[in-house]
Amino acid sequence: MMQTIAVNRNDRAIVGLVSLAHAMVHTYELSIPILIPLWLEAFPVDRATIGVIVAVGYGLFGLGALPGGVLSDRFGSRRLIAGCLFGMAASFVVLSFAPSILAVGFALVCWGIAASVYHPSGLSLISTGVEARGNAFAYHGIAGNVGIALGPLAVTLLLLVADWRTVAIVLAAPAVVAGLVAVRVRFDERAAVPEAEADGGDSKGSVGVGSLSEFVAESKLLLVGPFAAILLVVMLDGLYYRGVLTFLPNVLSEFPAFAPVEFAGREIEPYRYAYSGLLMVGVLGQYVGGKLTDRVSTERAIAVSFGALVVLALAFLPASEVGLVPLLVVGALLGFTLFVIQPLYQATVAVYTPAGTRGLSYGYTYLGVFGVGALGAAIAGGVLQYAGPPTLFAVLALFAALAAGVAAWLSYR
Repeated sequence: MMQTIAVNRNDRAIVGLVSLAHAMVHTYELSIPILIPLWLEAFPVDRATIGVIVAVGYGLFGLGALPGGVLSDRFGSRRLIAGCLFGMAASFVVLSFAPSILAVGFALVCWGIAASVYHPSGLSLISTGVEARGNAFAYHGIAGNVGIALGPLAVTLLLLVADWRTVAIVLAAPAVVAGLVAVRVRFDERAAVPEAEADGGDSKGSVGVGSLSEFVAESKLLLVGPFAAILLVVMLDGLYYRGVLTFLPNVLSEFPAFAPVEFAGREIEPYRYAYSGLLMVGVLGQYVGGKLTDRVSTERAIAVSFGALVVLALAFLPASEVGLVPLLVVGALLGFTLFVIQPLYQATVAVYTPAGTRGLSYGYTYLGVFGVGALGAAIAGGVLQYAGPPTLFAVLALFAALAAGVAAWLSYR
């Protein structure tokens, strides 16, 4: 009985920390688009230039996941998470004092590097330290979605009473508090690793990747096995995710149903609230996805979910032509399904990889989701510019169809 209580306490400590950190990472990530118009006013810069500067920060957010995974396996997740939180806070303090657009770019580069280590270290910590893994992935995902949905809203409200420099400093404060929590909280990072693995029974069960040769050897083992198929799935998921979320506000703003309205002397943009609502529905999707990891074949659930995303992509524009209610229903289903997939592939990675290189595995995973997936924004922008929304949603449906096919192959292989 005492052992069960200890395990539960360990689970709660880990889940609490990673949930807090996950919410902070995505709050910062989604605050950046809100600040871009203000930077265009503050500095002599055009949209193309600022787009490149922001893309570099977002790109490092994905590219840094792989070395972050290696460092997590080698030095432990707690240190990486604390460094991530303090680093993001410092980056936004630097941002608040930026005298030029190049200084803004430097701050975003620092943010991207700091934030990039979170996902491989946080997910590795869940997979090796938490017994109730499915629930942990669910709560972790919900916290991320709270940051995704409420972060932009919080920034918007703060901007009503302060300038963007003050808002940047205010945003740094909670990350400092979260970093102090990461330093002080106590837990066993490997409580859920089977004893045989903890004693070195699997590949690098206790020390992870310690050299370049080991990195190459472990990467070869990962990339020639079924994990390679999971990696392809998450890349396609990243392309869909960035492709639809980056430009969906722009698409919604062109719908007559979301035309600006006057309220209390201010112009309200309804499409922003619809977009935030779509992201909030993702909270429920994350929770359901986490629960499903303990109850069904994750590969099959991934295939079904991507099949649903195919249908929703093709139905989105027709729903907008029917009326506001059908559009909101399809949008809510899109938000739910888009985020239900994340805990499913996170749990699937844990199944297909050894504990000793779990951080490396999640490093590759988030290199695919946020690194390769960042191309989805560029693809979506080009398609919208030269072909229009119908072609964009057709391309998104193609990404989802390919991912569904790979997941189905994994399920029946």
